[in-house]
Amino acid sequence: MGFFNMLATIMPVFADASQTGLIAIGAAIAVCCGTFSAVGEALVCCHAIDGMVRNPEQAGKLRSTMILAVALCESTAIYAFVTAILILFTL
Repeated sequence: MGFFNMLATIMPVFADASQTGLIAIGAAIAVCCGTFSAVGEALVCCHAIDGMVRNPEQAGKLRSTMILAVALCESTAIYAFVTAILILFTL
């Protein structure tokens, strides 16, 4: 009996476990995307506040631009969360 024939007879036993593991890995990758989105939001806020300190006259414009940028970063995190939920519960 060759190695591949033996593997073919054993694989149905591990099929559910490996599929569950791959689903968990996919959901973890989606959650990591949300985590990196939070880091991006922090950087946006950090640099906007730095700009407000350096140029107080432009604080209103910087604040509105910062809110828009944070909203876009947050939408990425929400998409990642929804993707993780879909991966976990639909497959």
